[in-house]
Amino acid sequence: MRMNQRFLSVIAGLLIGFFAVTLESWAAGAAVTGKVVYQGDPVTQKPINFGAEKQCALMHGDKMPLMEEIVVNSNGTLKSALVYIKEEIPNAQAPTAPVTIDQKGCMFSPHVSVAMVGQPVDFINNDALLHNVRTVSKANKLFNIAQPVQGMKTTKKFDQPEIGIQLRCDVHFWMVSYIHVLSHPYFAVTGEDGSFSIQGLPAGTYTLDMWHEKLGTQSQTITVQEGESKAVDFSVTGK
Repeated sequence: MRMNQRFLSVIAGLLIGFFAVTLESWAAGAAVTGKVVYQGDPVTQKPINFGAEKQCALMHGDKMPLMEEIVVNSNGTLKSALVYIKEEIPNAQAPTAPVTIDQKGCMFSPHVSVAMVGQPVDFINNDALLHNVRTVSKANKLFNIAQPVQGMKTTKKFDQPEIGIQLRCDVHFWMVSYIHVLSHPYFAVTGEDGSFSIQGLPAGTYTLDMWHEKLGTQSQTITVQEGESKAVDFSVTGK
């Protein structure tokens, strides 16, 4: 009798664990994955012209960095495109870990960043040169910070959702990058394989937007169920 009770207790524990894992996976939401494909005229990235700023050029040796306005990957996909859920999704908590934007080799890195509303954003000058960070923004308060010392860090937060905030260094005219601010974590930026992955999206019908600084925007309507994995691609034509 005791043996049967122990056996039943073990089985019950295993079942509880199984259902707990299953429910956790089910509650994790849906996944939306895909890629941003580039179609159109070939794109040749131009080397950055540092002009009289010899110190900037010396940081790169014989390999001059390339402009990052349009980067087409070797597999025909587009780099640095933002893919995100356009709708506001309530109850999202901003991470306490900061987004980091470096100024290194007289370039912003990364070229495209994303932060949530209220999330810290660290701007770091890794060069032994004067840089400044100036925002070109509509919804958020403008700022212009000078960073004359190597290793200097300035932390900022953005109060409003906004797509396509431009960051500029007025000391070095070619230094341009973008930061997007969203109220939720359902976004991704395409990398060197042009892919994106958005995880944990609650079930529902949404507008999935794609944004690129030079090639514009696109939208698709998607409907996802809990636990579903949906594949969605974008095709961008360049002229």
